[in-house]
Amino acid sequence: MPVGSRETVIATIDDLHRLLPSAWRADTSFLKADWSADNPAVGQCAVTALVVQDLFGGELLRGRMQNATHYWNRLPNGQEVDLTAGQFEKTEPVFVETALRSRECVLSFAATRERVSQAKASI
Repeated sequence: MPVGSRETVIATIDDLHRLLPSAWRADTSFLKADWSADNPAVGQCAVTALVVQDLFGGELLRGRMQNATHYWNRLPNGQEVDLTAGQFEKTEPVFVETALRSRECVLSFAATRERVSQAKASI
């Protein structure tokens, strides 16, 4: 699946991590009301995890917290990568359950599909 609206070279996770903040906006956030330019990773976890999977493969992980969920990736080499961890500036999240999620499950929501499309077009 193509990523980006211009000729962007994304060869590494670090390349993607540098480019993502320009793609994160309120309309790509699950938590539109909580999103701000001061903390642009808020609500971007599912979208970001899907983009990481598109580019680098691997698995989607979902952690359940007391009143929310959070997504990140396990790459094919076994490394876990969470490019939206910065949204938890004040406290480290505590997961009560962690599980694999299929791409189909995460993309089964039309709003998520739209947010992914918008983010990819901005990278």
